[in-house]
Amino acid sequence: MADRRVVGLRAVGLFSATVLLTVLLDQLSKAWALSALEPGAAPKPLLGSLLQLTLVLNPGGALSIGNSTTWVFTIVATVVVVVVVRLARRLRSRTWAAALGLLLGGAVGNLADRLFRAPGFPSGHVVDFIDYHVFVGNVADIAIVVAAVMIVLLTFFGVRLDGTRTVASEVSAPETDAAETDGADAAEPGDDEARSDLTTSA
Repeated sequence: MADRRVVGLRAVGLFSATVLLTVLLDQLSKAWALSALEPGAAPKPLLGSLLQLTLVLNPGGALSIGNSTTWVFTIVATVVVVVVVRLARRLRSRTWAAALGLLLGGAVGNLADRLFRAPGFPSGHVVDFIDYHVFVGNVADIAIVVAAVMIVLLTFFGVRLDGTRTVASEVSAPETDAAETDGADAAEPGDDEARSDLTTSA
C-alpha cells in the first residue's frame, strides 16, 4: 500500500510539473508574440515557408470556428479542466500523468486567454501565432494535440490510469479456460479405467 502511495505521489508530481511547465511556456510565448508581431502583418518565416509566425487574436476555436460563441469554448474548457483534475487523483502511470498534464496545461493556457484578455471575461481572444498555413495555433494547442495522441495510444494498448493493463487480463482468461480443458481431458482415461473395473467385477 505504501509503495502504491509513493507511485501515486510521483505520478501526481509529474502531472503537476507538466501542467505548470506547459502553461508557463504557453503564456511566455504568447507574451513574446504580442510584443514582436503585429496583427495583419506579413508572416515571418520560422522554418522557411513550411512554418511561419503570424499573430492572430482568435475569438473562436480551432480553424477560427465559432467566432461569435466564444463563451461556449470558455465553458467547454472549464469542464475539461474540472474533469482532468478529478482524474488526476487516480494517477499511478507516469505516461498518463504526462498526457493529462499536457491536456490540462493546454486547456488552462487557452482558458486564461478567454478569461483575462481583451475584450474581457469570458470572451477574451486567444493569442495564436504559429502559422501552419491551414490554421494558426499556439503552444497550448500543440500540448493538447500531443496529449490527444498519447491518450489514444494508451487507450489502444489498454493502459489504465493506475498503470495496469486491461489486455493482460483479457489474454489470461483464454489460457485459464485452456488449462481447465486440458485437465478435463487428462481425467478421461482414468474414468474409462474405472468403468472397465466395474464391468469386470460385475
